[in-house]
Amino acid sequence: MRDELAPLSARSTILSLMLGAHPNPLTPADLARAGQFFGIAPATVRVAATRAVNDGDLVRSGAGYRLGERLVQRQAHQDEAVHTADKPWDGSWEMAIVVTTGRPGPERAILRDALKAHRLAELREGVWTRPANLQRPRFSDPVLQAFTAVPDQDPRDLAASLWDLGGWAREADRLLERLASTPQPALRLATAAAIVRHLSDDPLLPIELRPADWPASDLRETYSAYQRELSELAALPR
Repeated sequence: MRDELAPLSARSTILSLMLGAHPNPLTPADLARAGQFFGIAPATVRVAATRAVNDGDLVRSGAGYRLGERLVQRQAHQDEAVHTADKPWDGSWEMAIVVTTGRPGPERAILRDALKAHRLAELREGVWTRPANLQRPRFSDPVLQAFTAVPDQDPRDLAASLWDLGGWAREADRLLERLASTPQPALRLATAAAIVRHLSDDPLLPIELRPADWPASDLRETYSAYQRELSELAALPR
């Protein structure tokens, strides 16, 4: 993580609060109170909320502000990272192979991003895989053919070749240290946002394939504790 981590913008502060806290709709007064906690003036919060509504990141109703559909989907992806639900692993791997050629570059880029978001890694061009240990629907697309397979290669070596596990673990340790040593609310929120982004890159490997002292559980527990802080903030009396 960069040492020059700075407080989030007013808009990112609002959205990070709502993504992390899972609050009921927040009124303008709720948002203003939360903004002041993070050192943001009420007028700045109002402008940021209006722009977020205009862009579809927030929806406003009589009850207050809630997340827009795109961010609801992002929240579900974050929750998967924070509250991973895996199952006993039988040694099999998911495979998704691109079988349609000649697609435009933007379409290929969208598919790559979707496969990465589904926590698959590219073994070679057009061939994506991961251990079949997650309790969620397999990724499907008309241009893909899906398989379940058992590799001949040692699965630990295969996982290490697909993901930079050492780099991920070092960054997780830095984030844990940063949050523990940061008392300022705005910088704590910025660090927590970096944590959830990092958790979104966790390959969610089965325990058999994780390196020793894998810090993902500590990072999840730390972020879950911070979520409770956010929830308490969002639930303060109005």
